[in-house]
Amino acid sequence: MDQSEGQEIRVRGQVQGVGFRPFVWQLARRLGLEGEVLNDGAGVMIRATGARLAEFLAALGTEAPPLARVDAVEARPAPVVRRPFRIAASAGGAVATRVTPDAATCPACLAEIRGTGRRRGYAFTNCTHCGPRYTILRELPYDRARTSMAPFPMCPDCRAEYEDPADRRFHAQPIACPACGPRLWLEAEGLCLLDGPVRAEGAEAPQGGLCAGDPVAEAARLLARGGILAVKGLGGFHLACDARDSGALRQLRLRKRRPGKPFALMATEEMAAGIADLAQADRVLLRDPAAPVVLVRGRGLLPEEVAPGMTTLGIMRPYTPLHHRLIEAFGGPLVMTSANRSGAPQVIGNGEARAELAGIADAFLMHDRAIVRRLDDSVERARPPMVLRRARGRAPGTLPLPEGFGRAPRVLALGGQMKGAICLVKDGQALLSHHLGDLDEAQSFEAFTRAIADHAALFDHRAELVAVDLHPGYRATQEGRRMGLPLAEVQHHHAHLAACLGDAFWPLGAGPVAGIVLDGAGLGSDGTIWGGELLLGSYREVLRVAHLAQAPLPGGEAAARDPWRNALVRLDAAGLGDLADRLFPDRPRETLRRAVAAGVNAPLSSSAGRLFDAVAACLGLAADRQSYEGDAAMRLEALEGTGAPYPFAGLDPAPMFRALATDLAAGVPPGAISDSLHRGLARAVCAPARALVAGGRAEAVALTGGAFQNARLLAACLAELAGVPVLTHRAVPPNDGGLALGQALIAAARHMGAAEAA
Repeated sequence: MDQSEGQEIRVRGQVQGVGFRPFVWQLARRLGLEGEVLNDGAGVMIRATGARLAEFLAALGTEAPPLARVDAVEARPAPVVRRPFRIAASAGGAVATRVTPDAATCPACLAEIRGTGRRRGYAFTNCTHCGPRYTILRELPYDRARTSMAPFPMCPDCRAEYEDPADRRFHAQPIACPACGPRLWLEAEGLCLLDGPVRAEGAEAPQGGLCAGDPVAEAARLLARGGILAVKGLGGFHLACDARDSGALRQLRLRKRRPGKPFALMATEEMAAGIADLAQADRVLLRDPAAPVVLVRGRGLLPEEVAPGMTTLGIMRPYTPLHHRLIEAFGGPLVMTSANRSGAPQVIGNGEARAELAGIADAFLMHDRAIVRRLDDSVERARPPMVLRRARGRAPGTLPLPEGFGRAPRVLALGGQMKGAICLVKDGQALLSHHLGDLDEAQSFEAFTRAIADHAALFDHRAELVAVDLHPGYRATQEGRRMGLPLAEVQHHHAHLAACLGDAFWPLGAGPVAGIVLDGAGLGSDGTIWGGELLLGSYREVLRVAHLAQAPLPGGEAAARDPWRNALVRLDAAGLGDLADRLFPDRPRETLRRAVAAGVNAPLSSSAGRLFDAVAACLGLAADRQSYEGDAAMRLEALEGTGAPYPFAGLDPAPMFRALATDLAAGVPPGAISDSLHRGLARAVCAPARALVAGGRAEAVALTGGAFQNARLLAACLAELAGVPVLTHRAVPPNDGGLALGQALIAAARHMGAAEAA
């Protein structure tokens, strides 16, 4: 490249608030370039000249800071800028950049906390490579005055770091130290151990008799005595206890009213390796700046109360300085579960925690930096890679859309009723929100409605089109209909298929795909409840090719809570009513049978989720009542053993239940029965999908829907589809948390198709 040429370089992606400008400044100076770098509405703009411009351009993507994500580097000739390279003032323009997700403490900050400098032990140490972002942001643009750090003016030392482009804290908005930042304290039994003078007032301030002390050390002592501790994190409070103490675990379950759902754990990588079998992929994901809860195989060394009936553990590493200090002071793995009463959202405010967690927590480890947004912990699996809950550390990151969607209209998609999430489409990008909870819960619905306005501001988005689920009873659908915008109603399972296609970057103009869509329930286009579907189609249109044989849902929604109901109707359909009578002698079988025969509150369904429930109930797993969504199916998945695939008659499970009855009579171990079910179902649903590809009607098979969170089912289907192109989920949840992306893509594709045809 000619030294006399100037270049104007546009960098698009996650490049603001991540130390990208000082990185560019240092890189340019190292390579002897002249010019300037600045933030603007579209990302980062660089004007540069010098003999090593080509080397500079290559390094922008390969050497970028750890939290940056460079989607595009676009260069064009421009007038030469002759000045020592500088960081120029930001320019305006429409918002097209991203607010960076919160990030786990980086190695440099962790070293400071453990060192001897002015931030030794400081629980709010951060820099441009780590720390809070989205959870402290009140409004754009992202600067300190618009975050919950506004009440904490920088001291001279922090100000000097903030203004030095050679410092990793250059323009780090949450920058703080003990002289000027938030304070930590422990409230217990009317007393308060405080690590320094508090600056906040009101609900965020400490309560009780104030005294000096080390709140973290005392919190660790409380945990060692079997106590339950409420800990204020980035996106909300957690409830913590000793993961090795059966008594503390039982007490936490009793107080929280959470009898069976697995608890998440927090542990260092070394601790995690002691309680779980970690592959290299697991270790890499644990170290990710997002610090998600990673599902790994346990070693059976912790009490059963951690994850009843499960062989997997959900482990996250400490992701704030406070968590690091607490884990190191305690010296072992901790339960770190969302702080709430069963069914309610995680609490985020100090006053809210005191009110809602009274009687659950023995003490509160809290601080005076407000949490602006409630964000649960992300949940992910490394083998194979899959995001199961998109939340802290991933949101509000955007996703690039597949080829063909560059001119898509601005769509707002509102998702479903369970695992609420919204999606906004603009300029070839999708902003898929964090997990908002189940919308039948009042606080979750409030968070949902707030998220619509919140994300529109973050993305500078003015919707032209609203996409919703077909189900008229979903609160998200009702909200969309009230907006007065053009409305696209999208069938639930088509949305699942489109979400998988989008996650796999399947081009808009590519051929049709066979979609195996397995989940609990979704309203079908024929008015029945779907959930075990083979679809053939694309973003714009879809055909229902086949489905699991339908069965009534006795009691309607009660069938999703009580697995024995599903077992009763499936066994009856297979001619095994006598077995149902023996398995469930104390249940009101005849009452339910009469209701089913009369068609009273017994809608037909092809649900794969209810099929898993039925088999689990036959094995005595959560037969009478599920304590959480997916309880029975997860217990069934966790059973270990090997069996031959059960037979299906096409997609009718009646032969499978007859084989199951034979195995029960023969005393076949439950683990072998579970394996036979998973392999048999996989064979049944994959055979017609494979045939669609072999016959030239489909170009690939997509595996989607909440049932594909089941790693055994996914593995069995991948084995059955060996040699066939298969699309699976990676960054977008296969469950209802990904529905909004699928809705948005379908609505956009149809809109563009109609415009082309006009």
